[in-house]
Amino acid sequence: MTSRVEETVVLIVGAGPSGLATAACLYQLSIPYIILEREDCIASLFNKKSYHRLHLHLAKKFCQLPYLPFPETFPTYVSRADFLKYLDDYASQFKINPMFGNLVQSAKYDEGRKKWKVEAKRIHGRNAGEDGEVQRYEGRFLVVATGEASDVFIPEVEGLSEFKGEVIHSTEYKCGEGYEQKKVLVVGAGNSGMEIALDLASHGAKTSIVVRSPIHLVSRWSVNLGLRLLKFMPLYMVDSLLVLLSKITYGDLTKYGIQRPKEGPFLLKVRDGKYPVINVGTFKKIKSGEIQVLPSLKSINDGGNKIVFENGKCHQFDAIVFATGFKRSTHLWLHGYDCLLNRDGLSKLVFPNHWKGENGLYCAGLARRGLYGAAMDAQNIAHHIYNQI
Repeated sequence: MTSRVEETVVLIVGAGPSGLATAACLYQLSIPYIILEREDCIASLFNKKSYHRLHLHLAKKFCQLPYLPFPETFPTYVSRADFLKYLDDYASQFKINPMFGNLVQSAKYDEGRKKWKVEAKRIHGRNAGEDGEVQRYEGRFLVVATGEASDVFIPEVEGLSEFKGEVIHSTEYKCGEGYEQKKVLVVGAGNSGMEIALDLASHGAKTSIVVRSPIHLVSRWSVNLGLRLLKFMPLYMVDSLLVLLSKITYGDLTKYGIQRPKEGPFLLKVRDGKYPVINVGTFKKIKSGEIQVLPSLKSINDGGNKIVFENGKCHQFDAIVFATGFKRSTHLWLHGYDCLLNRDGLSKLVFPNHWKGENGLYCAGLARRGLYGAAMDAQNIAHHIYNQI
């Protein structure tokens, strides 16, 4: 069943922070738009798929969206609850009303009519129509704002289906209550994995974490210092300073099973999208032995009771939390994206023009530059569209 076509100037896919920022910037310029969201709320990653103790890792001035700073009463590192309130206030301030329950299935550019044609399946949720109904939209411009954290990813592990304990992705983890005295393995040593491990250990779980590849461990204050210095100093000098500060603060990490990368933290973030790990207390528990660092997970055997690691050792666990990140499925519905996005749904163009494609196609927040980058993308996109119309 297909309903009538809704027309507008700009179609935005995704109502996370990037989509909201783009909508607000368009609103400021009086440019009509429609924002499509598959979930039934804004910022579903923060609303539904984040652990309770989450705080933004960067100072609030680097995380606010265009035209509305964080309240002065908010702490420097904004909590999940405060951030959700900020986003709700943001949507209200700029009269952002996403079309919830719209799962985009196809987006194609019509060369003849010079418009993007989008088809979305109406699924359960607010503003959704009859389940299974296909809604059609048309717009001169299309903004992909589906986020870096779109679809959960759990790697294939031999014997995982036979594991007798609990297996969840980090998006399902809320807090360490209920894990006291349980043996829990966190797979993935990014910021989420490290903070979940800290939360588990703080609640009395016997926690281990898989650190498969080299990571940069940095403090909050040093990262914020680095972001300020990047305005005046070349990246390689800022990276050298951050590595030096890390060595002074944390010493020889190899004693705890952690290797540092040969290349600097900001270079890896800009080039490969690999974020440095911002320490919020995890290292102290690693140092004390409350959190055990383990190498790569190899397989699960002995009837699902034992987990085998790359060093040949076996350990038993009651639960596994996969903090192994996300994949994006943009390539399944966006046709003609090659000019802007790679197959993994991230911008393949070089900063500062990474947000702009061809035929009115844009992306916001898909260059691994965090909330600060998403805000800049939104402003650039809105002003570029304004200049064209």
